[in-house]
Amino acid sequence: MTQPHGPGGSGASGDAGTASGLGAPSGALSETARRKDDHLRLAMAQHTPDRPRDYDHVTFVHHALAGGASDAVSLASPAFGWPVPLYVSGMTGGTEQATRVNRGLGVLGRETGLPVAVGSMGIVLREPETAASFTVVREENPDGFVLANTNANVTGAQAAHLVDVLGADALQVHLNAPQEIAMPEGDRDFSRWADAVAEIVAAAGVPVVVKEVGAGLSRGTIAVLRDLGVAAVDVAGRGGTDFGAIESARRPEGERAYLAGWGQSAVTSLLEAAGLDGVGRASSGLASGVAGVAGVAGSAGPAGSAAVALLASGGVRHALDVVRALALGADAVGVAGTFLHTLLEDGPDALVALVQRWLSEIRDLMALLGADDVPALRRTDVLLSGPVREYAELRGLDVTAYARRSSWSQV
Repeated sequence: MTQPHGPGGSGASGDAGTASGLGAPSGALSETARRKDDHLRLAMAQHTPDRPRDYDHVTFVHHALAGGASDAVSLASPAFGWPVPLYVSGMTGGTEQATRVNRGLGVLGRETGLPVAVGSMGIVLREPETAASFTVVREENPDGFVLANTNANVTGAQAAHLVDVLGADALQVHLNAPQEIAMPEGDRDFSRWADAVAEIVAAAGVPVVVKEVGAGLSRGTIAVLRDLGVAAVDVAGRGGTDFGAIESARRPEGERAYLAGWGQSAVTSLLEAAGLDGVGRASSGLASGVAGVAGVAGSAGPAGSAAVALLASGGVRHALDVVRALALGADAVGVAGTFLHTLLEDGPDALVALVQRWLSEIRDLMALLGADDVPALRRTDVLLSGPVREYAELRGLDVTAYARRSSWSQV
């Protein structure tokens, strides 16, 4: 059983060196702990915010008289009653360096109200002494929303134990087959993951969020996860931290580098989810099945079940990317790489200030678009172009429906 999962949100491949004070791991670290520190260093090296992403091909139609008032905007997320539509995607844990990161993230959650997910906690099952590197998040943020994190190879009982260790409000289960294939010591059997998710959902005792780690989720995958009873899916698409590139960089000769960039972006994954029954706690602005894929559209979730929250992460650089994802149907948007870079380069106070600025900018952008709450963003007019449009057309998704959602386009 491998325990991957470092940061989930920045850049392209490269040699980390000793970026931002994260030098080579020292001391008698276990192989798992050493790998986690490798992930931090290599993820920092990938931080290139100017690199093009699919978000660049999502633009809003401007209606000059549609604007509202920033003071009247509600930032409440439809997901889990969160006070803001922004959360910290799972990054790390299990080492001294990771402890410092998680302490800073705990402070961030306490000061801003952001929900915070920790990195993969599987190491705790084999090395219980590492638990403190995760629980520091809860110590710093005793009243906030905190998510535990594990892979899909644990049993239901083990998942419940990790939730208890952290005192978590929810549990992330990450799916990361491309990373495992790239990883020298990675898993090679993913055939039981669906059954494992069902077992974890039944045993965890808290809502379960299933996420990718940078390769996105297809419509069919989201439909299966919905039917397995998960509370939320996080599409966690390509464009952020690239674990194919990271694991290739850990190989002696850089083998399997072709796995860098595998999968779908968060943008195209959100298009895949549009109109899928029982997914998304606020309307996408599209009728069920309008953007559907043959053979999956119209598939209904379990009778009487609450809608599965739709979360998005991967490659988010600034407040406009957050608003773009929300307009495409996300109930909340996760960030890792950009936050990690700020935390390690400038410290916790700078990260708190960055997030507070983002929240102010999200509010102002929503006012500009005439959206007084997150669901109203699904009724803005969005133009999809370039590779995003090409992907959608090849998948049989109707991109034109997004361009005429508002009342301003119905005259």
